[in-house]
Amino acid sequence: MLKSGPLAILAATTLLAACGGTPDARVAVPRADVVQKQRIAYGTVALRAVSLPTYAAAEDIYIAGLDGVISPGAGLLWADEPGRAITLELTRYLAQITGARVASEPWPFLDRAQVEVELRIEEMLAHADGTFRLSGQYFVAPESGRDRANLFSLVTPIGGAFTAQDIAAARGAAMRQLAGEIAARGLR
Repeated sequence: MLKSGPLAILAATTLLAACGGTPDARVAVPRADVVQKQRIAYGTVALRAVSLPTYAAAEDIYIAGLDGVISPGAGLLWADEPGRAITLELTRYLAQITGARVASEPWPFLDRAQVEVELRIEEMLAHADGTFRLSGQYFVAPESGRDRANLFSLVTPIGGAFTAQDIAAARGAAMRQLAGEIAARGLR
């Protein structure tokens, strides 16, 4: 059964905010510590800047309606530029999960990283059915050893009343899940 109520509530709230002449609201993705720990084969990991689809690279928070049309939530903006924010978020989660020294590009240390990870996101979107979907492909290129490429497709429920904060929390949960998958499947 599809949820149309949450999308209507979010649309009405953002419409009222837009009509009232209030400034755009910026929404931050909440930080959360990870409980998952994963041993990996590398002590240092470099993460290249994350590649995003056009709509996801914009500062607007986009939502896919029941008809499949992707539209920005009026007056709702991400707190940080999405490409930068996701790169830093994934870097933090990979470091917490693996215990390795993880940094995004440009690599800030004198010695080269033992492995580079590149992430290309195909879909990063809240859906009117109450889910947040994150899919794409990641690439792992070690200094020595075999290269890896894996596809991923994650679906996270959007809890609460489908507010912008609920969407941000779902995005954060999806990124934590992706970091765990990269550590377990790509960096072992």
